[in-house]
Amino acid sequence: MARVALVTGGTRGIGAGISKALLAQGRTVVASYAGNDAAASAFSQETGCKVYKFDVADFDACRAAIAKIEAEVGPIEILVNNAGITRDATMKRLTREMWDAVIDTNLGSCYNLCKLVWDGMNARKFGRIVNIGSVNGQAGQYGQVNYAAAKSGIHGFTKALAQEGARGGITVNAIAPGYVDTDMVRAVPQDVLEKIIGRIPVGRLGHVEDIARGVAFLTADDASFITGSTLSINGGQHMY
Repeated sequence: MARVALVTGGTRGIGAGISKALLAQGRTVVASYAGNDAAASAFSQETGCKVYKFDVADFDACRAAIAKIEAEVGPIEILVNNAGITRDATMKRLTREMWDAVIDTNLGSCYNLCKLVWDGMNARKFGRIVNIGSVNGQAGQYGQVNYAAAKSGIHGFTKALAQEGARGGITVNAIAPGYVDTDMVRAVPQDVLEKIIGRIPVGRLGHVEDIARGVAFLTADDASFITGSTLSINGGQHMY
């Protein structure tokens, strides 16, 4: 029986690419989304994947969604915490609401979903968790104090949780993407985008498939000796 993989924010952008890569790997993929019903419906029709609408920042909503997914599809053995938002502003203009929204959605969701699948993974002695961080969580970024803090937190969360799961057959890893050619990045003014690309040694933006291949690698059944790692996929923009 195919392992069930949940990809949060899995119907658009990088998340959709991850969902498709796992589907091609033979997984039974379900994807969550927050609000774009049209995009989620189109994704489901294209891929055949079931989609579930819930707020990953809301623990009770996550609990209800996980119970529904596991009743309808099966136990979740692969979790990709990809859902994320931005509320960019310098500290002068950064409100508490903007801070809370990004921390709760980007970092809090990792706790919510990992907490809810953890006992089942432990009982089955198998689990693959991949948390999507960011190059800006590694290097920082002007005007993204909230986003950089959340993504940096994901990297620390990953290393700590990996130690708890290692003896139980659960691996926990992170991927830190650089700038990827998604709708969000394409919305950046052209002159700014050119400067960003100019700082990437390979000379281009990343492709969704670049990130998706990393997730497929880390979630493979035989990737059992890789845990607590952060895989940087950024074209050489930041090396450490």
